[in-house]
Formats: sequence, C-alpha cells, structure tokens
Amino acid sequence: MRRRLVPTLLAAALLAGCGVPVDDEPRLVQPPPGRFPTPAGTTTADPEGRVDEPFCFVREDGLAVVTRPADRLPGVDAHLQHLLAGPDRWERGRGLATALPGTVAVAGATLAGTVATVDVRQAGEETGRSDEVLAFGQIVCSLTQRPDVDSVAFRRDGQPLEVPRADGSVSALPLTAADYRPLLPR
Repeated sequence: MRRRLVPTLLAAALLAGCGVPVDDEPRLVQPPPGRFPTPAGTTTADPEGRVDEPFCFVREDGLAVVTRPADRLPGVDAHLQHLLAGPDRWERGRGLATALPGTVAVAGATLAGTVATVDVRQAGEETGRSDEVLAFGQIVCSLTQRPDVDSVAFRRDGQPLEVPRADGSVSALPLTAADYRPLLPR
C-alpha cells in the first residue's frame, strides 16, 4: 500500500505546484488581432468564408500565379476545367494567356491521396502550338497550389505519360511545382 501511495502523493504535489491557476468557470479567450499566416501553396478563407482558387497562366515566356475568389474550393476535375477555360477578361488585360488549348487535350482529373492524375487524350496532328512545357506547367502549378494536392501525374490510355519539365527533361513520375520553378516568377 505504501509503495502506491508515495508515487500518487508525489504526482499530486508536482501538479499542484506547476503554477497554472485553475479558474472556477470557463473563460473566453480572444484570438490575437489580424489573420493567421497561411503557408505557401494553400488556399485561404476570407471572413465571409470564401477561398482562393489558384491558377497558373502564361505571361510572356513564363508562368504567373493568380487566384480567384470562390465560395469553396472545387474538386480537382472542376478546378482543371476552370483552368482550361483560360484567363478571364481582367486577367487577359494584365497580360495573362494560356498555352493549353491546342497543346494538351485533357480528358479529366482524379485525386487519390495527395496525387492528382490528369488523363490526356492524343492531341491532333495540327495543333499549331509548341509550348507543351508551359501547358503542362500550368496544370501542375495550378493543381499543386491546392492544399489537398502534392503532385500531379499524367496518363494516356491508362498508362503513365512522359511529359516535359522546365529543364528540358521528360518524366512519367508525378510532378510538383518545383519541376517548373524556372518558369515561375522569382
């Protein structure tokens, strides 16, 4: 009995002397003023509950990240469809364009864990575009700006598809924004 009593009394004495006062009732704790910082690559919610939907568009020979307010972040396929629609009038007025139409024929996207998989159809023979790096960069950079996507894989007819990276190499492995960093603003 004595062996059990000593550790119990010692624990009680230590807890009693820890210096944290105990309130009789719960009290309201005020959050600090201002917004909490958000890590890069995540969407943010404004006080009205809206979020930022991120997009990477083309500016000159590189990529530019922009956001559009949305009531909620759409699924990856809907987000990709918004990207495929291209920049809006205001974004075009700021010099933004897209390399996607005629370059990459996208069939859809799914999310498994934190990897978005984009299904690509065979592009037509006469697309008239030669900026595949920018097109694939737009997709990868846009989707990996989401908090639920770490990387993007591409496939055609159910098989991994090798796509160009900014350094001129090709890869069939899932890609991240780091693969297109040379195209992003510094």
